[in-house]
Amino acid sequence: MESRDFWPSKNEINKRPKFYLAPMVRYSKLAFRQLVRLYNVDVCYTPMIYAKNFIESEKCRNSELSVCEGDSPLIVQFATDDPFVLAEAAEMVYSCSSGVDLNCGCPKHDVRSKGFGSALLSKPELLADMVRQTRARISDENFSVSLKIRVNKEIEKTVDLCRKAESAGVTHLTVHGRTPSQHAEPIDIEAIRLVKSSVKVPIIANGGITNLQEAMNLAEKTGVDGIMAANGLLDNPALFAGYEYTPSDCVESFMRLSREHGLDWLLYHQHLQYMLRPLLSAQQRRIFNELNGRLAVDGFLNNLLADY
Repeated sequence: MESRDFWPSKNEINKRPKFYLAPMVRYSKLAFRQLVRLYNVDVCYTPMIYAKNFIESEKCRNSELSVCEGDSPLIVQFATDDPFVLAEAAEMVYSCSSGVDLNCGCPKHDVRSKGFGSALLSKPELLADMVRQTRARISDENFSVSLKIRVNKEIEKTVDLCRKAESAGVTHLTVHGRTPSQHAEPIDIEAIRLVKSSVKVPIIANGGITNLQEAMNLAEKTGVDGIMAANGLLDNPALFAGYEYTPSDCVESFMRLSREHGLDWLLYHQHLQYMLRPLLSAQQRRIFNELNGRLAVDGFLNNLLADY
């Protein structure tokens, strides 16, 4: 359970890109952010938050954003198509985060139908204005204003968008190497490389990372400054530390952190289903998936960990 499938040399570690936890609805919550930080993740994103709701609703703010000492660097991701809404939301999280990011890549219908997510990819001037207005509201250069995008089939349009965002003052750009219509297809490495060579701001590559060697290879092929993982970290929070599967100490740390930060037990259970999936037999998975309540889940885990 503890074996590592790849571990870079000391020289490679010194040169490695920054590692990022992606913004994942439900999953990039405080307890999970604190967990992956133990395993070489440098920067964490929050789940996507609807900016207008965040501004108008205290209930939304309390439920969508929890932080603690040590939860840094932290980038809060918002969804909106209004420059002034983004700027106001950024101002509200300035004191408890390291930056804000605008979701310009989500392909889900409910997000796109509002004009958010990947619907914004066809509006580079609007995106530039959103960056500009947010940067005008918060002049602190240490507070980042970034975009997370998907690539266009016509890569020239992606390059144009990134250059406009750079001119407007964007701090960095995260490029998911698939178009909005793609799902599990291989990422377009050449598109990411082209974006990296076309702008001067840092570029983070995203899409399809399942282990550390893939991350290092992608960084080498594209020259990017950072690598972001989503589902790969759900399956194995110790991915960027070189582990092939979730190690036992990672499971134990998640048990502790979920208690400390009050993670809902259903979400706790779902996280563990991802982490343990390759480690359990089919019969064990059926038993574990049907457990009801934290005590039952923890009892199963304690018995499992005793065997490792």
